[in-house]
Amino acid sequence: MPRVPSLLSALTLAMLIGGTPLVAHAAETELEQQLVSARQEGSIWTAFALNRHLNPFKLSIDVKDGRATLNGRVESDVQKDLAEQVALSVEGIDSVDNRIEVDSAIAEGNPPGLVQHLEDATLAATVKSKLLWNSNTRGLDIQVRSENGAITLSGNAQTSAAKELAGQLAENTEGVSQVFNHLSISSADSSSSEVQTAVEEARENISDGWITSKVKASFLYSRNLDGLNIEVNTQDGLVTLRGKVLSNAEKRLAMDIARNIRGVRGVDADALLVNS
Repeated sequence: MPRVPSLLSALTLAMLIGGTPLVAHAAETELEQQLVSARQEGSIWTAFALNRHLNPFKLSIDVKDGRATLNGRVESDVQKDLAEQVALSVEGIDSVDNRIEVDSAIAEGNPPGLVQHLEDATLAATVKSKLLWNSNTRGLDIQVRSENGAITLSGNAQTSAAKELAGQLAENTEGVSQVFNHLSISSADSSSSEVQTAVEEARENISDGWITSKVKASFLYSRNLDGLNIEVNTQDGLVTLRGKVLSNAEKRLAMDIARNIRGVRGVDADALLVNS
């Protein structure tokens, strides 16, 4: 990538800090696009799992900006074309990069059942969502794959701490049996990225309703927390937790989860009681 002249860099940073609402809008738009892509991936996974001609095969799916990339192996050209048509049938998918290989020697053997296909699709979408909601991992380039309950993370993280956090978020997801954290640490652009992220977060105006829904969902997704007994309210970015938990460890976990959701300015857990 060519070096950006220092004057242009200064002007760009000045625009970011100068108060334009376009920064917040662009950041929020990018997040929404990522969430849409995650949902579309889940929809394609489900469609493959429900199709008896495709569910015996291990196919991988990656969606970005309405373009689905398919990988894996099938027995025939008919199945390869079918996978492409199924992906195109999902709302919002405009094009497909079909990299599926045809191998007539594939033995179907004992394919994973429909239930496992659906569980893996749901797990991958759940972990992706948690990473996008978290203020410390939302901007990372992370791909999530689930197979028989095992989550594999690949892509880039800016620091070892960010890599570790991504792994912890995946491990703490209900239904995940193990996590293979293959994230690479690439700190080349970390300084400029951290500055931009800090400016964006300062400019974002995330609704209280969005925060409340994501805190509740994160509680329900957590393996070590009974989220059904916790009431969540948000006002001006301040999250208030009420209800009962089984231990001080659960209370601390609930506070940590809420604190790290994007847009949260503080957490009040005085009314979250520990059962004696």
